[in-house]
Amino acid sequence: MVLNPSPLAPENAEDVPRNILFVAYPDVSLLDLAGPQTVFWAASRYAQARGMPGYRCHTASFSGGMVTTVEGTAMHTSALDTFDLGTVDTVVVPGSPAILEVARTSTPLIEWLTRASGSVRRMASVCSGAFLLGFAGLLDGKRATTHWAMLDRFRVLFPTVDLDLDAIFVQQQHLWTSAGVTTGIDLALAMAEADYGHEVALNAAKELAVYMKRPGAQPQLSEILITQSRQVPMFESLHLWITQNLANEALSVEQLANRVGMSPRNFARVYKEKTGRTPAKGVEYFRLEAARRQLQDVSQPIDVIARACGFGSEERMRVTFRRHFGLSPSEYRLKVNR
Repeated sequence: MVLNPSPLAPENAEDVPRNILFVAYPDVSLLDLAGPQTVFWAASRYAQARGMPGYRCHTASFSGGMVTTVEGTAMHTSALDTFDLGTVDTVVVPGSPAILEVARTSTPLIEWLTRASGSVRRMASVCSGAFLLGFAGLLDGKRATTHWAMLDRFRVLFPTVDLDLDAIFVQQQHLWTSAGVTTGIDLALAMAEADYGHEVALNAAKELAVYMKRPGAQPQLSEILITQSRQVPMFESLHLWITQNLANEALSVEQLANRVGMSPRNFARVYKEKTGRTPAKGVEYFRLEAARRQLQDVSQPIDVIARACGFGSEERMRVTFRRHFGLSPSEYRLKVNR
């Protein structure tokens, strides 16, 4: 849902809605904008029901007027200079498949982003919107992320940025960046939780029928998605079953073969042929992904995570992490929670 914007009136009190300003431009991605905007709309309803002010969303472009998204949807926007930045809480910059062309032709917009960063409480980007923050000089020396398909190009253009290759969103000081498209929803839910608490964000997620909040350091491409992309539908239900039974240390070839009605020998051969991995290695990757996700929660002891993910012991998980990431689980936890 894209809300029609209106110029802001000066607001200083703590009991007024937080103004969220979405920056639009020609060929902006609609979901990059509408996904987070809908989160703030839903969170606002639940916040206000609990006596908290909620949010007020606005959509603006540099010159104002009608802006057409890359999908072909036209929307009305206000001009950026009609907003008093002293009354804006958060600026959100969506991405675009044509972001480099947008940046090439949008010097005034990039200069506005540079100025705005010093006046608002929070700046955020969705997907390739991080390129505009990068061209504005806002990410130099900071940790950030963007869409997985544009990571190499981003690294070339902004070598001083500490680019996180895996995270679906990153917060560093007042700057938030998120990965591809739907991760803007995860970012907005995380912001809503930071602003108004777990219950408000949880209810917003329920209304949108999404997960509460994927951890920021969760890989952009899950093991399930990777295996699906290798066109192995015959093992999709097996992979889902594995993720639901990781606590079982003894996920043997025999047990997995039985799940798909194959002999162990034939299963091991076909699985390696279709996925490029042995069954044991496939299970290990699923265990690692689950452990990485759970390490986001600093209240969970590492030995408990090791058992829940089927490693059996903290030492075995440590050895596996070192082999794959060059870090121990505790070092990985420090990295993703910094």
